[in-house]
Amino acid sequence: MLGCALGPLHGIPYGLKDIISVPKYKTTWGSKTFKDQVLNIEAWVYKRLRAAGAVLVAKLVSGSLAYDDIWYGGRTRNPWNIEEFSTGSSAGPAACTSAGMVPFAIGSETAGSITYPAARCGVSALRPTFGTVGRTGVMSISESLDKLGPFCRSATDCTVILDVIRGRDPDDPSSRDSPLDDPFVVDITNLTVGYLNDAEMEVVHVLASKGVNMVPFKLNYAVDSVQGILNFTMDIDMLAHFDAWQRSRKDDDYEAQDQWPTELRRARMIPAVDYVQAQRARGKLIREVKESFNVDAFIGNATDWEKVCMGNLVGIPVIVVPTGFRNISNPPPSGSRRRTTITTGIYAGPHHDHVALALAMAYQSVTDHHRQRPPIDDLGPNDLLDSPAVTHPPRLLHHR
Repeated sequence: MLGCALGPLHGIPYGLKDIISVPKYKTTWGSKTFKDQVLNIEAWVYKRLRAAGAVLVAKLVSGSLAYDDIWYGGRTRNPWNIEEFSTGSSAGPAACTSAGMVPFAIGSETAGSITYPAARCGVSALRPTFGTVGRTGVMSISESLDKLGPFCRSATDCTVILDVIRGRDPDDPSSRDSPLDDPFVVDITNLTVGYLNDAEMEVVHVLASKGVNMVPFKLNYAVDSVQGILNFTMDIDMLAHFDAWQRSRKDDDYEAQDQWPTELRRARMIPAVDYVQAQRARGKLIREVKESFNVDAFIGNATDWEKVCMGNLVGIPVIVVPTGFRNISNPPPSGSRRRTTITTGIYAGPHHDHVALALAMAYQSVTDHHRQRPPIDDLGPNDLLDSPAVTHPPRLLHHR
């Protein structure tokens, strides 16, 4: 209504990953086998954002059935270096936010689909504690692993968006109405933060200069099959959702035959006893990580596969923050504005997302990596005009 304030995000445009349903518009799940699908469902996260005044301007490309960055129209590219792909199924939300097409976007993660594209595209993104954001109306891979989170320009923006979308979804029994402590009032000088041997040391030094007690840290757990546990859980849960799809041979038309069709066929061969044993091992992992997590937060590589698997199995939050840039390898003789982004992850314990956000905001308050803007289509003056980056530009959006 004209003249009425609609909420904290009044008039702010945003995008949704195309596994999140909105009535009357296609929700293709990134696969040509569903490319004409329209679901008459209002996703819970969409309703939360609409109630806060945000304006949905686009459904953003998802990797096919939320797997990597291949969809039925091609692959999504990294705005910082369009010869690279965005990597991870939340490729559209990451690339569009990085390129400035939207100020924020909502993506999802089961096993790296927020952390990987955020790191590749150099944006701030939060994978929140499991259960923080309701998932009604969102394509599911695994009910015990799937999470929704924001891609933004900064940790401050991630905080604002998380506060809007968090809460109990009555149709998602895994969601919780847990309060978000205010990250803006956290006294970081009272925190002890660990840093792993793969942490970006600039972050360590900046936080130490702001009074944070920084200590060397290692997260110890005895479970040695973390990656196998995640693969068992994800693949079997996915098969349960897409059993009829595969039995009807619709996967014969799938755009990446070496991905889900192969994974799901393998999943049919996993004995039930092995799946149960994997879940028991997962429970042990959760207990061991809880016991070993004796700091307020820790800093480490956000895309290390072991940490991606562990973090998703345990459900701990991590915020990806840009920490710098490197020159691309083999640039043209006269140079190029293309860059490789450098990022790190700030991890906190379950339901302590505010701690990770507070630390990220403290780091970004004195650095400007997150304020940099990509060249998007810069090829360098001596790059070939018929390069793949020119003849096949990035397709990022399914417009409403």
